[in-house]
Amino acid sequence: MGNETPGKNVTPILCAEKLRKVVLRRGEEPLVILDQIDLAVLQGEAVAIVGASGSGKSTLLGLLAGLDIPSEGAVLLDGTPLFALDEDGRAALRGRTIGFVFQNFQLLPTLSALENVMLPLELNGVPVAAERARQWLERVGLSHRLHHDPRTLSGGEQQRVALARAFVTSPKVILADEPTGNLDTATGEAVIELMFALREREGTTLVLVTHDVSLARRCDRILKMHAGRLVQ
Repeated sequence: MGNETPGKNVTPILCAEKLRKVVLRRGEEPLVILDQIDLAVLQGEAVAIVGASGSGKSTLLGLLAGLDIPSEGAVLLDGTPLFALDEDGRAALRGRTIGFVFQNFQLLPTLSALENVMLPLELNGVPVAAERARQWLERVGLSHRLHHDPRTLSGGEQQRVALARAFVTSPKVILADEPTGNLDTATGEAVIELMFALREREGTTLVLVTHDVSLARRCDRILKMHAGRLVQ
């Protein structure tokens, strides 16, 4: 399960127990993507998951969020067994608990920066969504870009909008999948500085999938995946 991190709350906010994901293929042997994953992430901890392409990192992140269903095993999110819930229940828990940062930003191109950040608030029925979204865009340095659509923003600006969207609901957990993967080195470093500053300020748990060793080293723990298993 990993060692407890000094200075962190000892309550796990996210747990995986014997998690397994197998894809059945007609006429071929089943493909084992994840095998017997046990993982506990403490509240307020930052954990990096590293490994080669195809090792199962992104699949694991999707299962931890309840975006995919495991073949076997369980995930507990904030004490709730995720796969004991139906799809709507998982979506509701995810909306209350998790913020996402993706490699390709995942902004809706028909919405302005402000509207993209407002969206998770509106889905959760939060009042004054526009004001909260505006405040978060100001925090990420984009108060002058509120009404621009994503196609007119640079990659770094789009990822800053994505950070504002991820944090605007005050989630307990941020799941980040290669957040600098589509950015040049200097822009990526600036985005990471911002992400870590925001999570420190908010006390948010971070689970980060990355190929970037220097980024992984900023986390409290580094977990290595190989062929669908956690090996470190």
